[in-house]
Amino acid sequence: MNKKFILKVVAALVVVGVIAYFAYGSYRENKSKEMVANAKTVTVERRNMRTIIEATGTIAPVDYVDVAPKKTGRITSVLVKENEVVHKGQLVATLDSEELETKKEKAAIDVRDKESKYNRVKYLYNIGAKSQEELETAKFNYDTAVTTLASAQADINDTLIYASMDGVVVGEPQSVGAMATQGTNNPTVIMRIADLSKKKILAKIDESDIGDIKVGQNAEFTVDAYKNETFRAKVTKISQTDTANLWNIKGSSSGSSSSSNAVIYYYVTLDVEDPESKLFPAMTARVTVLKDVRENALAIPIASVKADGEGAYVMIKEDNGRITRRAVQLGISDDDYVEVVSGLSEGDKIFQSYQTAAVIKTERRDEAARLNKKDSSSKGKKNAN
Repeated sequence: MNKKFILKVVAALVVVGVIAYFAYGSYRENKSKEMVANAKTVTVERRNMRTIIEATGTIAPVDYVDVAPKKTGRITSVLVKENEVVHKGQLVATLDSEELETKKEKAAIDVRDKESKYNRVKYLYNIGAKSQEELETAKFNYDTAVTTLASAQADINDTLIYASMDGVVVGEPQSVGAMATQGTNNPTVIMRIADLSKKKILAKIDESDIGDIKVGQNAEFTVDAYKNETFRAKVTKISQTDTANLWNIKGSSSGSSSSSNAVIYYYVTLDVEDPESKLFPAMTARVTVLKDVRENALAIPIASVKADGEGAYVMIKEDNGRITRRAVQLGISDDDYVEVVSGLSEGDKIFQSYQTAAVIKTERRDEAARLNKKDSSSKGKKNAN
């Protein structure tokens, strides 16, 4: 085959390819303009915008006490019932004190005996019939008996259980006849008293959100008991350690590896507004912390915003019908809308969805690459021949 003829064929193919490339680009550009012209427009308007952090927590009273015995003994009476209002210093239960009463009676008898002996020795000492040492011994024996009696009385006093705060008995108290055990680690809780006028939520916040939580932030929450009602709360405390204390790995050889894939949460406390006392302890609260709020902010649908190397922009329809690109500066956003800080005015018409010039440019670049690849392939075949 004639070499000159082959070169002519290749040149013709390149020319056809270039013409096709520009023709296709022109078609795509016209098609895009047609799509933009026919696309749905929305009006830039003002909305109340807010960004939120969602979490789940448990409702609890701010103040409550576990009523436990100072002495181990069998419960002989419970003087209050569940939901009953009690006051600080009110007798609410008693323990068996029979043995302690017997002990007290013996101590009282011993006090009287020791007091009589002390008085006799004291008289004899004053007339010179007893020594100083005998007087001091009698005085010591008497003082010891008095101390023993006081101790016995204190033990009896410990069988009387008093409320240590004003509040309401939460839950069913222990039954009469049950054994109540003293202790510092696991004592028997005879009853629980809580001030239900003040409640809080202990919420678990993911580590990715904890940096945006601030004391004083307002929050809303719902509970299953009142599906159509929203309650209000306020952040009052942020825990400085995670819920599982995973940071404390002293003495643990596997601490870092076992927690590497764990989701880290922090406790956040929120004070609750419940003037009608509708909320019960242990209810699950679905909390929405208001991270940021913009009242009457200029906003557009998120779907209308595009971005490229030059930043965010929208396609706007001018009053004369001309379609132009408009750069915008954005603020906070929710699931559907984003705040516009600058670049648009209220009432502007923008396109909600469209094919952008950036997409056209990308498609043209891809088409050029395809044609170049085809041209290179043709040249390779020619050289082989």
